[in-house]
Amino acid sequence: MIQPLYALVFGEVFVILLLLFRTPLRKPLLLLLDRLKQGRGPIVSSTAAGTLFVIMVSILFNITSIQKRSMESASVNPTDQVLLANQLLEASLLGFALFLWLMIDRIHYYIKEVRMLRKHLEAVKRMDQKSEEVRSKEKGKSKAVEEDD
Repeated sequence: MIQPLYALVFGEVFVILLLLFRTPLRKPLLLLLDRLKQGRGPIVSSTAAGTLFVIMVSILFNITSIQKRSMESASVNPTDQVLLANQLLEASLLGFALFLWLMIDRIHYYIKEVRMLRKHLEAVKRMDQKSEEVRSKEKGKSKAVEEDD
């Protein structure tokens, strides 16, 4: 179970790096994330995250039971130490994976918001330029009318 968790964590880190820096893969990745968030995508992703969270809680429960067992007995069992180390590694990798999934979701949201704000700002700038052109034309006409008088 540890190798797939490492692959998941490193894959999520790679996705975060692609989102943070402007690379040629950023735009297709954003389109993919947009499509994943349409239709049944949010339900599937939240179900997967919930499943990972339940597995992490189960592993944490196993860790506490191993620790209680070692506290009750006077001697330290090497098998319990190996199990404890393995369970701690799995729980930490699952926690990292859930945290990185949350980061990917938030980064995607902020990139979309920045894109929408830039489009809105460009539209406002165009409207402002058009109104400035209209004002300058009106001033030019009023100056021409004043000169004729």
